[in-house]
Amino acid sequence: MTPAEGALRVHFVTGAVAHRLRFGGGRGQDLAKAMGLRAGKTPRIVDATAGLGRDSFLLASLGAEVTMIERSDVMHGLLQDGMARARQEGGVFGTILSRMTLLHGDAKALLPELDAEAVLIDPMHPPRKNSALVKRELRQVREIVGTDEDSEELMQVALWYARQRVVLKWPAKAAPMPGIKPCSHQILGKSTRYDVFMSSAGCKGSAV
Repeated sequence: MTPAEGALRVHFVTGAVAHRLRFGGGRGQDLAKAMGLRAGKTPRIVDATAGLGRDSFLLASLGAEVTMIERSDVMHGLLQDGMARARQEGGVFGTILSRMTLLHGDAKALLPELDAEAVLIDPMHPPRKNSALVKRELRQVREIVGTDEDSEELMQVALWYARQRVVLKWPAKAAPMPGIKPCSHQILGKSTRYDVFMSSAGCKGSAV
């Protein structure tokens, strides 16, 4: 059955993801630096809010073993479909997908069972203050997963269990997430910033 025109699908082989794979800039990209990927260091990563899987795919393409967690039944199914199609492509896509594991469930419950060195959290962001329309694809994701009312609680769990760092992907101009301790450092992009929280058991406060 052909997906309805305009229906949300997860794509790893074509579109923005494939372009980012070819031209993104490797480990020099903001996300890679935030997650601690550098020469001789590739942490085991848990993407606690998998969504469309794009950040996980990027990190896996750079050599990281990534465990993705998605609690939405619908989004989990879309991810499974996208990953299956990418595996069928074989080659570099098959290699990247071999480093990606998808779990279905609540990250707050699953994180304590995972040996995560680094945890990425990208919750549904606060509503924009301007009138610019959010991209259609992101609106579709929001319609499926709703609003992450428990994002603060998820952050607290991640901060407790991550061995090295937790990275919060957040709008560049948004106020810090309430109820969370100050981050160790930030990596600021044009529209997105990464608030990096180093574990007290690791190298808290160090630069990337």
